[in-house]
Amino acid sequence: MYLIAFLGGLLTVLSPCILPVVPFLFAGANRRRSSILLTLGGMALTFALISSLAVVSSEWVIQASNTGRQVALLVMIAFALALISARIGDWLTRPLVLLGNRLDADNRKTAGSTGSILLGVATGLLWAPCAGPILGVILTGAMLQGANAHTSLLLLAYGAGSALALGTLIFAGRGLVNRLKPSIPFTGWFRRGAGVAVLAAAAVIATGADKTLLAGTSSEGVASVENSVLENVPKVVDYLVSKVRADSMQNDSKGAMPSLSGAVQWLNSPEPSAESLRGKVVLVDFWTYDCINCQHTLPYVKDWAQKYQKDGLVVIGVHTPEYGYERIIDNVKAQVRKLGITYPVAIDNDYAIWRHFDNQYWPAHYLIDAKGQVRYSHFGEGRYEAQEQMIRQLLEEAKAPAA
Repeated sequence: MYLIAFLGGLLTVLSPCILPVVPFLFAGANRRRSSILLTLGGMALTFALISSLAVVSSEWVIQASNTGRQVALLVMIAFALALISARIGDWLTRPLVLLGNRLDADNRKTAGSTGSILLGVATGLLWAPCAGPILGVILTGAMLQGANAHTSLLLLAYGAGSALALGTLIFAGRGLVNRLKPSIPFTGWFRRGAGVAVLAAAAVIATGADKTLLAGTSSEGVASVENSVLENVPKVVDYLVSKVRADSMQNDSKGAMPSLSGAVQWLNSPEPSAESLRGKVVLVDFWTYDCINCQHTLPYVKDWAQKYQKDGLVVIGVHTPEYGYERIIDNVKAQVRKLGITYPVAIDNDYAIWRHFDNQYWPAHYLIDAKGQVRYSHFGEGRYEAQEQMIRQLLEEAKAPAA
């Protein structure tokens, strides 16, 4: 499983979700090799730590995660300003230089190392890779079993794979920069341009515009590759493979609809009762607001909710958090309003409904027929026409007279 996690991290570089943090890493492509390695190491370690803590529902952990992202943005802004202006850079790094001089009077390596690690930590705090099948399996195991050393090591392996993929690209860019070093004007413009790019990326993340920019992208292709890795890498547990397969189209019943109890709060309506759902076709959508894959599927879910409501379709969103800041209820409320979601949404911070459905993926769609039987499930993006066809089929069945 560690090999699978590492390969999943390598594939992250193909995902559009990594784009917002790329300027932070590439801006330092002309630094020393050791500095780049420290930055990548700091990013991988921070990602593993933050993701491990995400399974802890303590309020202080949630607030610390949210505050950490704000601090990371400030660090990135300072880094960008240092790239744009050498004078500002000298002023911002003066405390680190003084610290380095105190610890080692002969050189300033300590200061440089501290700055590189700090940049990696900030990148790790802002980096939220797409929860594809592989990362979904790891995080699900953590959520259900609690934080433990095994899960942290899996997340570290995932982060190491991502760091290796990004490092390969950065060192390739570093080689290009070194070839162009004789052109002093170009080097100066490159430095300032990188600073502007980092500043813009920080602004995009701070304002949430990254979600809008990534809305037109798709991780369906990467998810297919990850599914292939899960199915073909030796020593993969068959149970895990069965839980992350992309689609299940059988028309036969797969059991009664699991319970919707256990949410910490319901938005847009009270918790739907069994009586209110009787005779209805129900679509249960597991999502989380900062998941790019979920943002891609959400327009289709909203359209189905509006289009087939009069025919008897009931859509229920189950917001199960992937990261600590997604557990903050006010954040979820704000995103539900912003995204224009009007159907009932369960805030499943304790993973109660997730456990009832034995779910392991974001996004995940479950269709329940008018008799209360689960008839269809789909995990990830894509196959929207097939899903809508199944909705229409179940609605027609609900209208048919009983035999």
